[in-house]
Formats: sequence, C-alpha cells, structure tokens
Amino acid sequence: SVSRGGGRSSYRGLIHVHQGAESSASSVKCDALLVDTISRSDTYPYVDIREDDVSMAHEATVSKVSDDQLFYLMSRGLEEDEAMAMIVRGFVEPIARELPMEYALELNRLIELQMEGAVG
Repeated sequence: SVSRGGGRSSYRGLIHVHQGAESSASSVKCDALLVDTISRSDTYPYVDIREDDVSMAHEATVSKVSDDQLFYLMSRGLEEDEAMAMIVRGFVEPIARELPMEYALELNRLIELQMEGAVG
C-alpha cells in the first residue's frame, strides 16, 4: 500500500490452517510506503493454526520516503513531484510487472496523476 496526504492503510490478514492439513505452507507479506509524515499504515495479522506440521511466515514492512532519496533524484534534475512519483513507481513495480501491460501502464499513469503537486 502507498499512503499520502494523511491517508491511512490497514491490512488485516487471516491465515487459517485446519486440523489435518499436514505439510501446509503459507507466507504472507505486507509492504507499505508512507509518502509523508502525516500518513500511517497498520497491519493486523491473524494466524489460526490447528495443525503441528505446517510452515508459516508473516512479514510486514512500513517504510518512509527519505529525504536522501528525494535529494539524490532531484540532484539528477528531477522535480520533487517527479522524484516522488519515481520512488512510488519503484515501490509498486513488483506488483505492476505481474499485471497485463495495459493495466500496468494505467497504474503508472494513475501514480503520476496522484503525485502531481503532492509534495512541497
């Protein structure tokens, strides 16, 4: 998820492994990017395991766009909103590359539109 402008994202995940589901495996990953200091992200994982022979993992990361990232891109000639859009596109790229091309292009365009004038 990406949050900006005081936005708040919440992830509530549920993994339920029934008794008898031997050798089950599950991995849940939740990544969040905060574009500003007034936005937030919360994760609430819930794991209900009723079997001993399972492999289970949960991972959550919340990161903030750093001043160093912005400075680096702006020192290469990008405006602040362009730099921020590039950082956000890089964050969502692992998801976008799994989408059909037309959806990935639309996602990138929506990011550009949302990030125009979002900083400063």
